[in-house]
Amino acid sequence: MMRLRKADQRGYADHGWLQSWHSFSFADYYDANHMHFGPLRVINDDWIAPDNGFGMHGHRDMEIISYVLAGELSHKDSMGNGSVIRPGAVQRMSAGKGVLHSEYNHGQDTTHLLQIWIHPSQPGGSPSYEEKVFPTEEKQGRLRLVASPDGREGSVSMQQDALLYVGLFDGAQQASLALRPGRLAYVHLARGALQVNGQALQAGDALLLQDEAQISISQGEAAEVLVFDLPPQ
Repeated sequence: MMRLRKADQRGYADHGWLQSWHSFSFADYYDANHMHFGPLRVINDDWIAPDNGFGMHGHRDMEIISYVLAGELSHKDSMGNGSVIRPGAVQRMSAGKGVLHSEYNHGQDTTHLLQIWIHPSQPGGSPSYEEKVFPTEEKQGRLRLVASPDGREGSVSMQQDALLYVGLFDGAQQASLALRPGRLAYVHLARGALQVNGQALQAGDALLLQDEAQISISQGEAAEVLVFDLPPQ
């Protein structure tokens, strides 16, 4: 099974300082057919205006991954962490039994990021935080593992049997990823254009896959893509 979800089929919210496209039901956007995909619960494509952001607020029982595409994002949380996340960095916060955090754009340019939520394999537990930088050369023309359940290959670790890869593709660059039987795969094209398993994608498009043997990527045009290898749920 392979299903295309076009960018303009997503939910949209205009808050003035925040423009947000929702791949799954979120806040005032509700779509019974797009509540989650396996444990993948949220992909919000956010654009935050300068000197604006999300004040201190709470989460629990969620693996939260922030991936900045442009600009910068200042993070503070109740665990004592403080950081400025820029393109190339992957931030993972496990909310566990409860955590407070804020995210703010103190820069002079609009911040563009993907906010990703993944249900953990077990509820509760202690909140935790991790951040790592993945240089462009590690993602160019290949799928670089950036998040996993065990931190393999230098990725950030999360409390779920899920893998997240990021790749940059242009021109003749190609890559493939084998999928284990019974697994789900979700491909989100953050920008550019790309072909995945022969299906053409434009920025904001997603491809949902089930019972596919592999993901094949080709014909990139300044493409930045995220690939999720997920358990069924």
